[in-house]
Parts: sequence; structure tokens; C-alpha cells
Amino acid sequence: MSVRAAVMEKPHCPVRIWEMDEPEIEAGAVLLRTLAAEVCGTDVHLWHGRLAGVPYPIIPGHVSVGAVEATGGDVADVDGRKLRRGDIVTFLDVHETCHACWHCLVAKLSTRCPHRKVYGITYSAADGLLGGWSERIYLKPGVSIVTLPPEVSPDLWIAAGCGLPTALHAVDLAAIKIGDSVLVQGAGPVGLAACALAQASGATWVGVVDGSPLRRQAALRMGASQCFDVTADMVADVLGATHGRGADVVLEASGNPEAVRQGCEMARDGGRYVIVGQYTDNGPVELNPHAHINRKHLTMQGCWGSDLSHIYRGANALARFGARFPWTGLISRRYALSEVNEALADVEARRVVKAVIVP
Repeated sequence: MSVRAAVMEKPHCPVRIWEMDEPEIEAGAVLLRTLAAEVCGTDVHLWHGRLAGVPYPIIPGHVSVGAVEATGGDVADVDGRKLRRGDIVTFLDVHETCHACWHCLVAKLSTRCPHRKVYGITYSAADGLLGGWSERIYLKPGVSIVTLPPEVSPDLWIAAGCGLPTALHAVDLAAIKIGDSVLVQGAGPVGLAACALAQASGATWVGVVDGSPLRRQAALRMGASQCFDVTADMVADVLGATHGRGADVVLEASGNPEAVRQGCEMARDGGRYVIVGQYTDNGPVELNPHAHINRKHLTMQGCWGSDLSHIYRGANALARFGARFPWTGLISRRYALSEVNEALADVEARRVVKAVIVP
């Protein structure tokens, strides 16, 4: 039986539909019928060739949800539960982390393991159905699988998408306390998830900065207390809303290097600043170490990727808070495999908040 998959053959070229062979299932592997996969900013970066080490052609789609179709013998999810046909699952897109190198064992930074590979990003289409923009997804032996709680529908999980575990990692690092004021720079999927998680963590004021009216409206629905357009007066407006001091916590999720300087200016003295949006190299920005960091006694923290704990906890957080915030309303449009080029263009132009591929 053949399987249709959307393949990004090389940067700057249209994605094409390939007919691929359904794989033979190894012991310990799982075959999923894809229910949904997301299109995120990372996929746009892949389309433009802005990530290093990508083995084109690839099947994009690093965060997906699917129904178990077949297993290679007895395979369990991370809770130790035996998977059965029809189970609705997601999985950690990062695979082949060695758990034996300096980064894994000494630094405790599995997200920086040099051996790790990522579904939809660093596996080639020649390696098989290893991306979500396909009718089937092949989970290699050892992939970490999370069965979604009954309260978490496929729509709910994919609406939160990769933005949820990424934002959860950033919120962990920010150590938000009850009563904190939190400013989120950027109202894309990561920023919107951070907005909801900040409020759920006890923040009593959550501000969001974004240049898109569509996304500012989405931020208000996701728990923002106040939204700010990107203008010359933005910093002054944020300071005015925070008693002239700035926010206790600033989370950068915009991807714009200029936002980093502005974020330093909008954090209070002694505040905490977590930078999660600079996933690709968009160039340098000028900072004054004295004025922006040292004199402010500012704590700055980078945040790269996510691990299994963020996927697992994210699913459980949706089970608890899924009805509190309108996550599924973030899905602006669902696209067929034949429409993936249109989906990429819409995400790049910010015409949508969340684009979802339904193979």
C-alpha cells in the first residue's frame, strides 16, 4: 500500500506530494494514522533553508497527533501502558538522544545532545515516514509516546501544538510566582501558550506585545490582561502599565532580535528575562551591558527546545486547563496535504494564528 506525503525537496521550492511505501514494522516500532499535524514558524524557516544540517528532501511536521494503526509487538507509552490499535497518541519529536554524552549526563541538557534527531526536521524522506505531513507516521523503536488523556481531543492537542511544550519550558525557567506581572513579546503559538501558562501559574497581570491585530485579539482570549501594538511608544506604554517599573518577568517569543533590547527595557530592576523566540539566526542587536543588564540587575536566560517532560506535562495541563482557555479557537484553518504550500505562505504572512494539516 502506498502512502501520500508532502515532501520539501529543497529550500525555496514548492512542496510536492510523493507516493511512498508503507513501512514494514520493526519490533518496538509503531505506525500511526495521522490525524493532524501543525505548520509552525520552524517549517517556514525550513522552507527558506534557514536551519543548518537539514537533510533535504524531508517530510515536515514535527508535532503531530495520530491513532495507533499497528505495533511491532508489545509497545508501551511513557506511563508503561500497552498501546492498542485506535489509541490517540502524540510523541516527542526528538529521537536518538544518546543519554550518554557530556551534554546529557553532566550538563543535564538533553536538548543540546549532538546525537539527537528530530522528526520533520533532521530526518530525510529517504529514511521513511518520519514527519507529520503524511497520511502515516512511522515511530521508530524507542520513540517516546504519550497517550493523550481522555479530556484532550486531537484538535485540542494540535491547537496547542509545539507552542505549548516550548512555552512550558520557558515558563519553568522564568519561575513565575503568584502575583507576578508578566510581559510576553510575540503572540504567535509560543507566545499565546505562554500567556495562558503565565496566568495559570499565578501571574496577576499578563501583557502581550504584537504587531498583528489578529494575534492581539487571540492573546486577549488566551488570558492577556492588556495588549500593546509594536510602536515607538510601546516601551513607555508597558512601563506605564506596570507602575513605571516594568514587568517582573519578560518572555521573548517574537523571533525579532530587536525585541531583545526592548525586552530588557521593559523588565523591572531585578527582573527575569527568558529568551525563547530566537530559534534561527535573524542577526545581531545592540545592547548596552551596563544600562540593559548590569545596572538593572537583570537575570537573562536562554531557552532551547523541549524534552519529554514538557510534552507529558503539557498534555496533563490541557486535561486540567483545556476548558479554561479557548485553545481550539486558535486554529485558523485546516489544510489538506495538497494545500501545504498555501499553508506555509499563510503562516509566513501571519494571516493565520494556527495552521493545521489534516492528511
